[in-house]
Amino acid sequence: MSTILPSDATTDGRHAISAAALLATYMQAVNISVPNAALPHIQATLSMANDEVGWVFSSYIAASAVTMSVAQWLAGRYGRKTVYQTALVVFALGLVLDTLATTSIQFVLARIVQGAASGPLAPLSLAILLEAAPASRHARMSLAWTVCSLLGISTGPAIGGWLSEYYGWPSIFHVGLPMTAFVFLTMAMSLSEKRAERSKSFDFFGLTTFSVGMIGLQMLLDRGERLEWFASTEIWVEAGASVLGFYLFIVHVMTTREHFLRTALFQDRNLILSTVMSFALGFVLLPTLALTSPMLEELLNYPVDTTGYMTIPRGVALVGALVLTSLVPGQVDYRPFLMGGMTLVVYANWLMLGYSPAMDWRPVVEAGLLQGAGLGMVLPALARAAFGTLDPKLRPEGSALINLSRLYGSTIGIAVVQLFFYANTQAVHLALAKHLTPFRVAANAVVPIGKPNLAALNGMVTHQAATVAVIDQFEILMFAMLVVIPLVFFLRKPRPAG
Repeated sequence: MSTILPSDATTDGRHAISAAALLATYMQAVNISVPNAALPHIQATLSMANDEVGWVFSSYIAASAVTMSVAQWLAGRYGRKTVYQTALVVFALGLVLDTLATTSIQFVLARIVQGAASGPLAPLSLAILLEAAPASRHARMSLAWTVCSLLGISTGPAIGGWLSEYYGWPSIFHVGLPMTAFVFLTMAMSLSEKRAERSKSFDFFGLTTFSVGMIGLQMLLDRGERLEWFASTEIWVEAGASVLGFYLFIVHVMTTREHFLRTALFQDRNLILSTVMSFALGFVLLPTLALTSPMLEELLNYPVDTTGYMTIPRGVALVGALVLTSLVPGQVDYRPFLMGGMTLVVYANWLMLGYSPAMDWRPVVEAGLLQGAGLGMVLPALARAAFGTLDPKLRPEGSALINLSRLYGSTIGIAVVQLFFYANTQAVHLALAKHLTPFRVAANAVVPIGKPNLAALNGMVTHQAATVAVIDQFEILMFAMLVVIPLVFFLRKPRPAG
């Protein structure tokens, strides 16, 4: 098995590889959220319906989750450098296809291509970082990798909002092309090939059935409201595919000794509880962004660049709290940090319930700061909880499980908040508009009320209904985190430092 660098490699070569790997990590993460603030421009150009907006994020994340699971096997079979550079080429292709899309379906398909290519980039970037650095710096490199990933997600809306406002929305994807080229060329010149001497078998049946179950569930949630649920044949097909996929996966897990999620993983209580909490973390992390920017742009009439800037404090607080919590010595009990971080997230979402059309930017920034700080405390504490009692041999699979749970938590979270948003908007609109009749309005009007004025009043009612519906979704996110807080009490105590 060859090493990652030739024996005569220079320190500059290692630094170049590390910089390129961190840039690739940032690049694949920032593309998750970079369309967030630019959505009004994208919707206007592609005639994208409001209930299709969630696909912009969930298509990318779901495709990434599938390919991430198989990244290490591909690297062992075909070579890490080959797989890494192929992913970069396909990622660049996805960026180009994003800018060439003329319909919402084409754009979503381009995001799927881009997301599928991003899946291997994150885990392989981490593996490259760890092998390019001495063992004494592994903890620091892992922290840098995590920071780059979170910075990407946090700064995406600000970058996307500014670029789309002044240079058009295709520019948010154009800027990724030179970064991709830099990473590709750096790895081509400095990274040596590495592949396993013996290619291990991979459980494609298990991955396929699990993915079919999750994607079927996601499509059911995304499309159900538009197609009137089980009145549509498509919804029946998606529901059947989801049930069949999960059924086959469960049977497969119970009847085979080895699969892509090893049975030994489910014997560690801390890992299972951490996986559930990681799902809730993902349920809150991205859906909050997916709700906040449209609320600021469409309901409060902020420019798209301003809505992007207003997400920056959340990202700064998240990264700052993560770094500080990561510096806490390992012998310190992680559970108070876990409890404190979750409490901060719940409190921040409770503050979001006070949003109103009459507010200025301060409540959004304050709630974002608190939520970011809470999430930053939870992430490293959750990692200590998950791996503190896990057999070191199982840590790669455990890390994959945690990452999958967070990614699927985000996709399901986005689908759920979109679903309830449109359902609540219709319900609140019906409740407010039932009194909006020509006779009732005319009885209280000092001037004659015609159809144009009634239409304007209906628009005001729709605006109020959408505002109430958005705020209700923050309540769902608050309860998603609230219900997992008691799980902290069931975590095993950390092992004494040895």
